[in-house]
Amino acid sequence: MAEDWNSWNENNMRIIAEFSANRGKVGGEHRGLPMLILTTTGVKSGLPRESPLCHVVDGEGYVIAASKGGHPQQPHWFLNLLANPDVTVELGDEKLSAVASVPEESERRRLYDALVAEMPFFARFEEVSTEREIPVVVLHRKV
Repeated sequence: MAEDWNSWNENNMRIIAEFSANRGKVGGEHRGLPMLILTTTGVKSGLPRESPLCHVVDGEGYVIAASKGGHPQQPHWFLNLLANPDVTVELGDEKLSAVASVPEESERRRLYDALVAEMPFFARFEEVSTEREIPVVVLHRKV
């Protein structure tokens, strides 16, 4: 499992570096996908933790899913924002402060369906994630 975690973490670090170097653009399997970098505060460490995520826009919010590729455990970034919903979002070369919220089921379903409509691979994550419902998070810009 540690090997899987190291591989996952190394891939995320590569995506973050590419995102930062190219004003929000990444290649490979993420080419052309709407990406953002979410910075949460680590629950145990108190340190900033960055995660590259695909998103869709819904009104004035940015919608992300705690899919972790359909993995049975929640991603760490999701547990971090449950403990502290104040986050930073990087979109291209813009950084903004935001507050994360987890919508109720009917809204969660609508937003997850919007993610699937834009990026069909999210449907596969839901199919393989039989041990948990994949949470959806809406990131709202702080004013």
